[in-house]
Amino acid sequence: MAVALFDEIIGQERAIEILTRAVISGVQRDGSHALVQSWLFTGPPGSGRSHVAIAFAGALLCNQGGCGACQSCHLVKSSSHPDLEVIKTEGLSLKIDEVREIIARASWEPSSSRFRVVVIEDAERLTESAANALLKAIEEPGVRTIWLLCAPTVEDVLPTIRSRCRQVSLVTPTAEAIAQLLVREEKVSASDAHFAARASQGHIGRARFLVREPASRARRDEVITMALELHDVAGAMAGAARLMEIAAEEAESEASERDEVEREQLSNALGVGATGKAPAGSSKALKDLEKEQKSRITRATRDSIDRALLDISTAYRDLLTIQMGIAGERELINEHLRVQIEKRAGACSADDVMKRWEEVMAARRTLKFNVAPLLTLEALLLKVRF
Repeated sequence: MAVALFDEIIGQERAIEILTRAVISGVQRDGSHALVQSWLFTGPPGSGRSHVAIAFAGALLCNQGGCGACQSCHLVKSSSHPDLEVIKTEGLSLKIDEVREIIARASWEPSSSRFRVVVIEDAERLTESAANALLKAIEEPGVRTIWLLCAPTVEDVLPTIRSRCRQVSLVTPTAEAIAQLLVREEKVSASDAHFAARASQGHIGRARFLVREPASRARRDEVITMALELHDVAGAMAGAARLMEIAAEEAESEASERDEVEREQLSNALGVGATGKAPAGSSKALKDLEKEQKSRITRATRDSIDRALLDISTAYRDLLTIQMGIAGERELINEHLRVQIEKRAGACSADDVMKRWEEVMAARRTLKFNVAPLLTLEALLLKVRF
């Protein structure tokens, strides 16, 4: 029987079965354990890697194996459990200095539980030196330290690290399961929930964003319509600039309130007076915060661009669905844009669409490296003009 902390995880029955078995059999009555101390959770974006890892962590920390009702479980849910470290990589990479701090904290004795659990949400963002430092900690973990790493695929993690981890593969949740979740938790209509579930392509976080932010749906439609109507160089240049503008707007919207709170908290901690001047020697702390915030905005901007490219790819998938004559058998991902999609489907071939889809996927891969996003988008849109 699945433990209560796993009840909110959707579409991952096989993984939950493995983890539940590990929780039940891993801890002995005498307090010892035969539990694997390093785990690697892999799965496509939006599959809930970090949510599954944290639920597993909570089950390990709970004296009843993850009841969901005790103080320990409540502390896990509120991200305040003293024996749980959750490392969220909000910048472009996770550097060695940060990993060393994590390793030092991981060596502490548990304060109230059997284990000390460390969850690294984006292990694929470890720099080479950081990954090597982490490898040493995983090779010789503390007696009661459990490492839970999350990454899109096993290939995104050093072979030496993944060979020392128990691997748990997650799958993309079905659209129906996501729709039911949105209706239940976000209190939206069934039609809005099914649209968000289709449009998100199995990404739970993206589906939540679409129903919580009505403006995001309008921006998404704008991006798709632009891609379907591209036909000249001027349009490609303007489209790339608009994609950058939308990405910047979304990134700033996500970061502005949080950044202001962080600046205020740091200023108070440094003792900034009514004059607004920081005490001598505090400038480095302020500059470090500013650098971290800029890094977060850069990543958020790139994530937004990636979502836009995925949205364009859903339009290409709909084009192929119509061209293959199976549109009557299944609902289009962008059903509300069927008229525009059918018009474009009649004016190009399936081979043309596939080439464009491949170009979009190639651009997504390119953007994972340190390249100029605007130049990448301009080059892409010039190639995918109809």
